[in-house]
Amino acid sequence: MKRTALSKSACWIALACLVVPMFASYFFDDMFSTISYLFEDPARTQLGWDAVGYGLYTSGYSVLCVFGGLVVCGILLDKWGVRVTGSIFVGMMVAGAAAVLYAITAGLAPERSLRIAYAGCMFFGLGSEIAGTAVTRSIAKWFRHGPMALAMGLQLAIARLGTAFALVLSPRLVVENAGHVYSLAETARPAVVGLGLMAAGLILWAVFVALDARFDRAQESPDQVRDDDSTFRFADVLGIFKNGNFWLVGLLCVLFYSSIIAFKKFAGAILIPRFGIPAETAGWMVSMLPFATVVFAPLFGLLVDKRGQGTRWMVLGSVLALVAHLLLAFAPQGVPFFGYLAMVLLGFGYSLVPAALWPSVPKIVPDKVLGTTFALVYWVQNLGLLSFKMLAGWILGRAADGGGALRGAVSVELMFTALCVAAVAVALLFARSSRRHPELGLDAPNK
Repeated sequence: MKRTALSKSACWIALACLVVPMFASYFFDDMFSTISYLFEDPARTQLGWDAVGYGLYTSGYSVLCVFGGLVVCGILLDKWGVRVTGSIFVGMMVAGAAAVLYAITAGLAPERSLRIAYAGCMFFGLGSEIAGTAVTRSIAKWFRHGPMALAMGLQLAIARLGTAFALVLSPRLVVENAGHVYSLAETARPAVVGLGLMAAGLILWAVFVALDARFDRAQESPDQVRDDDSTFRFADVLGIFKNGNFWLVGLLCVLFYSSIIAFKKFAGAILIPRFGIPAETAGWMVSMLPFATVVFAPLFGLLVDKRGQGTRWMVLGSVLALVAHLLLAFAPQGVPFFGYLAMVLLGFGYSLVPAALWPSVPKIVPDKVLGTTFALVYWVQNLGLLSFKMLAGWILGRAADGGGALRGAVSVELMFTALCVAAVAVALLFARSSRRHPELGLDAPNK
């Protein structure tokens, strides 16, 4: 069904409403990344967390997602629709963030504040992931007959700008001062900003809900369609698992994203010994990744819309990531140029693969299971991220025990290289599937 004049004039406003909650989510998730040194010594803050406690807090994001929450909530998204389910989980995201802020500022004992923050991070994580699923599903709905890849690329770029904003702003909100004991209020400044952004996102989500209801009335295709062919049934989930293209998308997602997102979490431990640079330089080097996607994700999305050939761009992006990790593993020791070159290539790949990958999902499954499918892909992604982060930490930890930081950096890069080799293989299989099933239009332009 073609979009009406109403939806054509409103779709970009709807997109603007959708991207703000995701920008806020990415900011809040990464607000402590560049000031994590605060938690190396519990005596440095009145909060009293140590590095182990901080690591526990950050791990809370994926707990409910991995242990079934994403799948169940994705089914609810298809059963109840975007407006109801999305509103619940955007609210959960904000409530979880508020719990984290309370834990930081309430003046509780470190153990108790950590427990509350951990619980808050669990709810924030599940709320964020389902809110992201609702946003992606909504973009697929609003741009079904339009520039879907461009819209998804813009959403991705602005969301990752939240990460870049956090990396740059947090050290300015909490200025490093040797010997200074940071008060609760000082430590909480990034969380205050993050919660303020989420409040704005919550308001704009409410505006989107109103627009979406109006969209459905104009299209005469309500959010919950009631005819027999389009109504979601739990048995439809089995059909997703029988879909070979779903498994290719899921595998490519987990392999590719693990090679980049897990790498970012340990970038300092890799870049510093490999290229002989200080921590501040390593921070600027890895910050090239989110900044690159801000520029290139929309451009590559527009390219996919206009030229098609989405599966070929996935292959190219996976190859670029592979070359980047080969440089990080085998480039000459102590030459920072190769680190910057690797980040450029990784940034291109990090923009190109998602710009082609996510718009392909609505082409391989019916609309009635689209939310469940996105949630299943995100679940596989979170499971892989959790596993490969643990494996990377184990590799680096073993090397550190033996006094070999450089050996550990090279070893963990070999793991990321292997992931990229597997990602290239899966992308090639997806391209072959596209050639065998031209009716899906995986490589067709989005008109």
